[in-house]
Amino acid sequence: MKKRMALYLQDAHDLRDGLEYVQYAESRGFEAVWQAESRLVRDAIVPMAAYAAVTQKLKVGSGVINNWTRNIGLLASTFLTLDDLAPGRIICGIGAWWDPLAQNVGISRKKPLTAMRETITVLKKLLNMERVSFEGEFIQVHGIELDVVHGRKEPREVPIYIGATGDNMMEMTGEIAEGVVLNYCVPPEYNLKALDLLQAGAKKAGKTIDDIDRPQLIVCSVDNDHDQAIDFSRELLTQYLAQQPHIAKASGVSNEIVAEIQSILGWPATHEQIKKAKHLVPEELILRITASGTPSEARAKVAEYVHNGCTCPILYPVGGNVHLLINTFAQ
Repeated sequence: MKKRMALYLQDAHDLRDGLEYVQYAESRGFEAVWQAESRLVRDAIVPMAAYAAVTQKLKVGSGVINNWTRNIGLLASTFLTLDDLAPGRIICGIGAWWDPLAQNVGISRKKPLTAMRETITVLKKLLNMERVSFEGEFIQVHGIELDVVHGRKEPREVPIYIGATGDNMMEMTGEIAEGVVLNYCVPPEYNLKALDLLQAGAKKAGKTIDDIDRPQLIVCSVDNDHDQAIDFSRELLTQYLAQQPHIAKASGVSNEIVAEIQSILGWPATHEQIKKAKHLVPEELILRITASGTPSEARAKVAEYVHNGCTCPILYPVGGNVHLLINTFAQ
C-alpha cells in the first residue's frame, strides 16, 4: 500500500519558491501540503489559495490557524472560498494558539476547550449550508448562513482537524473532529498517550480511533552531511523552545535549558541571538524529537512516528534543500 506523505511550509522560503515546492511534491506522490500560521509572520490563507491554484490533486490544509482571531462568519466564508478554488481538496486545521503571543495581541485564551467546541460546532453547520442561530459563551450568531447567490450551494466537504497539544483538547478532538494534527518536536512515544486520549474522545461520539485521521508535523532536516543536518535543526529548536513553551513542555526539555535560551533570545529573535544560544540544544535531543540526518537516518526516524500511530507524516523541511527532502520521501 502506498505510504501517505505531506509537506509542511512555514516562512523559511520565498513564497514563490513554495509554489514550485508544492508542484514538485505533487509530482513525487505527496498527498498534501499544510501551511503554517504560528508567529506573526505569514498568514496561512493566502499561500493556501496560491498552492491550490497551481496544483491539481494535492490537498491543501491550514497547519494550523487559530480559533480566536477570525470571526466565525469570516472563518466559514474563507473555507467556502478555498473550496470554490479547489473543490474537495481543502482541510481546515485549527488550534487554540498559545501565550505569550495571544496575550501580546490582546486575546485572553480563557476556557480554550469551550471556545474550540463552539467554533467547530458552528463552523460545521455553516459549511453544511445550514441557517444557524447559536447562543454560546464565545459565539453568538443569529440567523446567519453562507449567502451563496452565484456558485455551488451544496454542503462543502471541508474536514476539520484540531492541532491539539494538551490532554483535554486531544480527547475532545477524538470526539468532535475528523482528524488531529499531532504536534512536532516530540518523541515518537508521545503519540501513544495521544492515541489513548483520541480513542477515549472517539468513544464518546460512537467512533473508534480508526475514524480519526492522525497526520503529524515532523521537523525534518535532510542533508548528505549528517552534522550539517543536525545544525539546521539545532537553530530551529533554539527558537521554538524559547518562544513556544507548550512545545518545550511536550518535548520534555528541562525548564533550566528553556530559561537559559530565553535569557539570550529576544522577541522576535535575531539570527545572532539564535547562533549564540544554539549550543544549549544537545544533539541527543535533536535526534529524539526530530527526523534529522542523512536521507536514510531521516527515513528511519519518520518510520518510528508512523509505527506509533501517525497516519501521514507532515514533513517540515529545515535547511536549504527542499528537493532533497521531497526526493527522500517520494512515493
